[in-house]
Amino acid sequence: MLLPRIKGPRDLDRLSPEQLDQLAAEIRSFLVDAVSKTGGHLGPNLGVVELTIALHRVFDSPKDKILFDTGHQAYVHKLLTGRQDFGNLRSKGGLSGYPSRAESDHDVIENSHASTVLGWADGLAKANQVLGRDDHHVAAVIGDGALTGGMAWEALNNIAAAKDRPLVIVVNDNERSYGPTIGGLANHLATLRTTDGYERFLARGKEILERTPVVGKPLFETLHGAKKGLKDFIAPQGMFEDLGLKYIGPIDGHDVEALESALIRAKRFSGPVIVHCLTQKGRGYTPALEHEADRFHAVGVIHPDTGLPVKTAAASWTSVFADEMVKIGHERADVVGITAAMLHPVGLNKFAEAFPDRIYDVGIAEQHGATSAAGLATGGVHPVFAVYATFLNRAFDQVLMDVALHKCGVTFVLDRAGITGDDGASHNGMWDMSILQVVPGLRLAAPRDAEQLRAQLREAVEVKDAPTVVRFSKGVVGPAVPAIGRIGGMDLLRAPAPEVTRPDVLIVSVGALAPMCLEIADLLDKQGISSTVVDPRWVKPVDEALAPLAERHRVVVTVEDNGRTGGVGAAVAQALRDAGVDVPLRDFGIPQRFLDHALRKEIMAEIGLTAPDIARQVTGLVAKLDGRLDNEPAAAVD
Repeated sequence: MLLPRIKGPRDLDRLSPEQLDQLAAEIRSFLVDAVSKTGGHLGPNLGVVELTIALHRVFDSPKDKILFDTGHQAYVHKLLTGRQDFGNLRSKGGLSGYPSRAESDHDVIENSHASTVLGWADGLAKANQVLGRDDHHVAAVIGDGALTGGMAWEALNNIAAAKDRPLVIVVNDNERSYGPTIGGLANHLATLRTTDGYERFLARGKEILERTPVVGKPLFETLHGAKKGLKDFIAPQGMFEDLGLKYIGPIDGHDVEALESALIRAKRFSGPVIVHCLTQKGRGYTPALEHEADRFHAVGVIHPDTGLPVKTAAASWTSVFADEMVKIGHERADVVGITAAMLHPVGLNKFAEAFPDRIYDVGIAEQHGATSAAGLATGGVHPVFAVYATFLNRAFDQVLMDVALHKCGVTFVLDRAGITGDDGASHNGMWDMSILQVVPGLRLAAPRDAEQLRAQLREAVEVKDAPTVVRFSKGVVGPAVPAIGRIGGMDLLRAPAPEVTRPDVLIVSVGALAPMCLEIADLLDKQGISSTVVDPRWVKPVDEALAPLAERHRVVVTVEDNGRTGGVGAAVAQALRDAGVDVPLRDFGIPQRFLDHALRKEIMAEIGLTAPDIARQVTGLVAKLDGRLDNEPAAAVD
């Protein structure tokens, strides 16, 4: 076995070509075995084995910076840099599913949002130039899917402006991000993939012409001078060279020798170079290659031999949304769907199958997606833009200035809202209810169960003069939480005993945390503390009935799966102040810090967002209001 002997990148230097092939096979076997036990990004990593080996043989990490976009293709990089314990991958205390500076000096970018790597690379290359570090290199690996993001092209425009600043851009072209890559760039790369290379043609022509007496050399020089036209004819890579970027490729991304040769040439060049590598997502694993949807982009725990899930998945929030969108689509011909390269992950694949002419995949371009949605709404249709909550951050300006300012009826459906857990800091959807609070006119719904998701999605698409947002959690949808009444537009989930004239606590429950809030009420009841539990359903704007209801209680408590700063609790507090209601308020939510990867329940326990933790604090607060001494302990809450 070769893999256990690889403790760092320089251990690769002594391996023969045959041993490199053996190592690649061992890595693929290791990945299938390890990731099938833990879940994770399998397909992307199976596709970059030889590419990562070649990068680490040519570049001297960590002195040279090897950067990955989006980071889910960095498992092989971890293996080659001394991290081969994948037993707790993406679990608390184990390896991150993305590069992590805390793990290794070889890791640079932790943010796993796509299309950012070229901006990072541009800055690092500039820093090398400013500090005179001529022996330092930067290699940025970007998938063809990430090249659909506008940020990548903004960076390319800046990179190309410096002809004398070395930088190697490796385009990992597997024709896919999650699903097949779409758009004009994808068509261009497809042309490059299927056309014989210019460099091979020119080399052969030079060999023949230079052997031709008298006229051979002048003819070759003429031919070389006309290379731009020839390139457009033979291998139309002109798009990159028009930007001023030297182009090498396409290269077989599974041929270590060819990759090394291309990377060495690129490394020696004195300016920016694109190395175009053709790879196969899921390579070497038949179940992944046969999975047409996303080639096992990300998997749960699976049987390694078959690729089938070990457990049958229960109904998820995403699947509930997917089914309801199809029903709405049949009822309303004006409803269309938008996705940012995530058709299956956000559940719009069923809508796409039913209405192929009413679905738009904009690529990894959330900003464009939001503004295009504004145009669609202005044109008379109602777009539903489904996106991970953490990725809507990237389109905030467009939501504010294009959609909201123009009063466009666009519905944003935010999947993976709140704490998501195992994907780490950049994937927790803990900012949306804070950043969207400042958008005038926007209405935000947080459904507590599947029935409410269906109902509130329908309410959202009825709004024609403002943006609407429906946000829900990752994973399995919980049990139904029935309402026992209505107060204004809010659902009453629990009421105090009839004889209680002024209840102690009003609990404002946000979204999927309703079962927790009912558990809090039960724990308080055991301490003799009465409570009311309401679900606002629409948390923005704050329901007008909330302030009068709060005034009839001694304490108000808000519980949300969102950052505490500027969240629902802050909005409720402001609404109470505006109404002149002077009632103590305690807001419980996610602290404003980046959270390490772990299971959702582990993170909730770590940050104190559990029923016993909250009930204990509320009990202490009520005790103070009752006039107990600060040092007198409140009764225990179990």
